[in-house]
Amino acid sequence: MGQATSAAATIAFVTDSQNSDSQNPDSQNSDSQNPDPDRFYFRQLLAGRDFALGNELAVGMANFAYLIGDRGTGECMVIDPAYGVAELNAVAHADGMRLTGALITHYHADHCGGEIMGIHIEGAAKLLELTQIPVHIQATEREWVLKASDLSAEDLELHQPGDTVMIGDLPVQLVHTPGHTPGSQCFYVNGCLISGDTLFLDGCGRTDLPGGDAEELYYSLTQRLSQVPADAYLFPGHNYSNQPKERMGDNRERHVVFKPKSAEQWMMMFGGG
Repeated sequence: MGQATSAAATIAFVTDSQNSDSQNPDSQNSDSQNPDPDRFYFRQLLAGRDFALGNELAVGMANFAYLIGDRGTGECMVIDPAYGVAELNAVAHADGMRLTGALITHYHADHCGGEIMGIHIEGAAKLLELTQIPVHIQATEREWVLKASDLSAEDLELHQPGDTVMIGDLPVQLVHTPGHTPGSQCFYVNGCLISGDTLFLDGCGRTDLPGGDAEELYYSLTQRLSQVPADAYLFPGHNYSNQPKERMGDNRERHVVFKPKSAEQWMMMFGGG
């Protein structure tokens, strides 16, 4: 496991220089590269509570799915559709939005569909039966997505680190953060970092599953995400904490995963031997 090259060096993060309502990302002011903040559409939805009601696995896994988009054009994308994908589509429609794509943080079944412990979870492939939209992933996650889900190669839109996907006039920056899986990615949009399983409010993604790499995760957290502004909001892939989000600066100050000062220290603490 050699030292990773920081993808952050190629990404100019759009900052939110104004104070914003800590309970409402829609109210955030944004740089002129983003559309009018009143146009920013954002929904954080907890599986087993906000959709997929009665699904015991969804309740236990506590996954967040997200809807983000541009109210001005009515376009939105879903992040990590799993469990009740028809319900996620219905939420968007009820809000006057239409899905134009799916953004996948990584290949695990609770984020894009597949099997966990012999239990099938519907995901992006099921969503494509309802609406024909591209599924955006990092190119390095392609083989893993194809093995783990019912998606085909034709369904996938492959990306490189630092790519930007537009939703209407809303730019979404794709930040490649390997470690939990080879092609894990976070999404930076309108002062929000949607981090999947790369970074939780308390803890980070496991690296003992197929494709995991503890040293790569260290460089993802300390280099690739290092330029995410301190006033950006962190929105994780699971509801593992008392709060659903936190400022990046606050998280860096208190979070144990940022305490090691070197890869060697990180490996001793989190490398699993």
